[in-house]
Amino acid sequence: MLIHLNPKNPQPRMIQKIAEALEDGATIAYPTDTHYGVGCDIMNKKATGKIYRLKQRRHKKPFSFICADLKNISQYAKVSNYAYKTMKRLLPGPYTFVLEGSKLVPRMMLTAQKTAGIRVPDHPICLALVKQLGRPIISTSATLPNGEILSGPSAIFDTLGAQIDIVIDGGPAPGRPSSVVSLISDIPEVIRVGLGDVSIFQQD
Repeated sequence: MLIHLNPKNPQPRMIQKIAEALEDGATIAYPTDTHYGVGCDIMNKKATGKIYRLKQRRHKKPFSFICADLKNISQYAKVSNYAYKTMKRLLPGPYTFVLEGSKLVPRMMLTAQKTAGIRVPDHPICLALVKQLGRPIISTSATLPNGEILSGPSAIFDTLGAQIDIVIDGGPAPGRPSSVVSLISDIPEVIRVGLGDVSIFQQD
């Protein structure tokens, strides 16, 4: 199913309908402030398994997930004062922060070191979905098994439509990945340079 949403003011009725589908185990493709992402409710094991199969990914390599805001992050990760202040400056935005996960995070969404990658994208559609659902959703880029990134909703629907329950058309996305920064032990480490400015973490 292809659903068109207003990228700046997503229709509340449609957001509610998609959130209900997520609760029932649906997989979705949706716009973010970086790439179009694919995901599901992180608490739904069956739906999460579908995303792993779609991405042809080993279960030992967990996906990052989207939270609604900083308060929401603190439910799913251990957030120090330093991490809180750092994220408050940069979120919502094109960053993935690696933090120690809390007990609320399903085991399959954590690395062997019990860490998780968490995003708060600067995009009204995915934030509205997470708020309506009341739980985080998986965030992984819409790609083919060979790594080719699918650039928009039409390409995703044509290529992956049979494997994804709902494709949301929310207009174009920048098409570049997020910057990934680890804040474990309050020692910032830039793991990937993407759209988000990481210069504050690279000072000599």
